[in-house]
Amino acid sequence: MPMSPEDREDLAIAKTLLENPGIAAKLADLLGTPIEQGFALLPGDWRDRITTATRDALMMSLKSALLTMDAGGRESFPRWHKFAAGFAGGVGGAFGLPALIVELPVSTTIMLRSIADIARSNGEDLTSPQSRIACLQVFALGGPAAQDDAGESGYFAIRGALARAVTEASEYLAEKAILEEGAPALLRLIAKIAMRFQIQVSEKAAAMAVPVLGAIGGAGINLLFIDHFQDMSRGHFVVRKLERKYGEALVREAYRSV
Repeated sequence: MPMSPEDREDLAIAKTLLENPGIAAKLADLLGTPIEQGFALLPGDWRDRITTATRDALMMSLKSALLTMDAGGRESFPRWHKFAAGFAGGVGGAFGLPALIVELPVSTTIMLRSIADIARSNGEDLTSPQSRIACLQVFALGGPAAQDDAGESGYFAIRGALARAVTEASEYLAEKAILEEGAPALLRLIAKIAMRFQIQVSEKAAAMAVPVLGAIGGAGINLLFIDHFQDMSRGHFVVRKLERKYGEALVREAYRSV
């Protein structure tokens, strides 16, 4: 059936959120300096450390956030999660860049709970493996970055790239009552999402390395970080809600045309 004007307007807002500038541009505005300056200040082994920390954080957040959330409720509470993320960032910021490895799993878990909260308010059933994986998928939707020139089709291009891994991980969660960290289906999905999420984490690390950060604090960086992913989740779950109503093909065509 044709999409109603109200739903088409919701889709236009979702597209605006999903095709937003990435974390790097927002951090540069916050800091008043190009984020590239921060990369030059990072230690030599930071890439490997962030890669490992990002994968560990995603797996930990999946276990401690999604698998313990109540499936009921239709109201989201983004401000509470922003407060929690800001507090975690403030504590981590007091100990400088090395604390990022410790703070990242905590912040990622808080963000994933906020993402799931928004998903639930958009009609997602958090007992469904597909909905849980869709929440985790948001971390791959970081918005355009310098390393990711996907253009306006970026949102659906990313979903397409993750499709097979998402299906396999959803099937695994549907069959297993207990999450096993070494499960190949989950590891493949986590690795694919981590490849994109670590871009955003690296930009966060670079921002923390900029000297002016002392005047802003890790709390400010974390508030911007969670605000960004809350926007991504709002767009993502509006698209999924419309797909349940109209079908994926019609929504994708409408997304391109709005």
